[in-house]
Amino acid sequence: MTNPTIRPRTALTALALGLAASLAAAQAYPTKPVTLVVPFPPGGSSDALARAITTPLSQSLGQPVIVESKPGAGATVGADYVAKAKPDGYTLLMGAVHHTIATSVYKKLPYDFEKSFAPITTVAMVPNVLVVNAKSPATDVKSLVALAKASPGKLSYGSNGNGTVQHLIGTQFSSIAGVELLHVPYKGSAPLTTDLLGGQVDMSFDTLTPLVQHIKGGKLRALAVTTAKRSSTLPEVPTLAEAGIKDFNQGTWFGILAPAGTPKDIVAKLNAEMVRIIQSPEFKKRMEEIGAEPVGDTSAQMAAQIRDDTTRYARLVKEAKVAID
Repeated sequence: MTNPTIRPRTALTALALGLAASLAAAQAYPTKPVTLVVPFPPGGSSDALARAITTPLSQSLGQPVIVESKPGAGATVGADYVAKAKPDGYTLLMGAVHHTIATSVYKKLPYDFEKSFAPITTVAMVPNVLVVNAKSPATDVKSLVALAKASPGKLSYGSNGNGTVQHLIGTQFSSIAGVELLHVPYKGSAPLTTDLLGGQVDMSFDTLTPLVQHIKGGKLRALAVTTAKRSSTLPEVPTLAEAGIKDFNQGTWFGILAPAGTPKDIVAKLNAEMVRIIQSPEFKKRMEEIGAEPVGDTSAQMAAQIRDDTTRYARLVKEAKVAID
């Protein structure tokens, strides 16, 4: 007769062996270099944050963590690359709020941002700021709105691409202020900033990080930040709400994700190492220099942020009638 206890014992043994193997893999991880994919060109906030965290992360993991830029299509090219990568912890994504917007903006995406990734942690929140060239006659938000109303559709604003948060901030600003602006999409902050400095585009609502040196250097003029409170890096610059554009509270978060299916022990290890770095005095000092606010949350908290933003931006995308085939 068959012993009825053999099958349960066999199952328990297999489970125990599987857990032991998973734990051993996590303890051994990493045994080779890790790649952090940045879905924008070098020179922007995502690139700066990626490089700020990969240097200390390389030291703590004992393996190089390499930043690789894969820009295009509003940050979706890089996201798609990571979504299709082997879920072993060796290919990660520097994700951003842009990806929650793309879910509603693009009619067809080759991945599902909520289902195709395992969130690790949010690295930082970066305020967006309305800036113009220092030679612009607009000295504050009121005078900028007056200029836009005097020449409908003539003043241009640049963004990091169609469907990015800068794009939506521009449409929301236009709607609330009652002005018509020309949207000029770029592949990232670096080319946008170059044209902003050269006068090829009139304004932008980009993140503070790539702009702060030019603002403090007098080449760009900051008119307002788009968040609910002022930036500690530019405390003299008012919020859009203070400047008369009500109901505005938009910032940009950046965080690191792995492909869905990455072992939970590896995700937990990466979270612990990254949060420790993010909460260090050295990292906080670096964030202050580039106008970013360090976060360092749990994987579950980041997942909740993604769910909430996906819902919130779906409504804004529908209101702005933004769609890309």
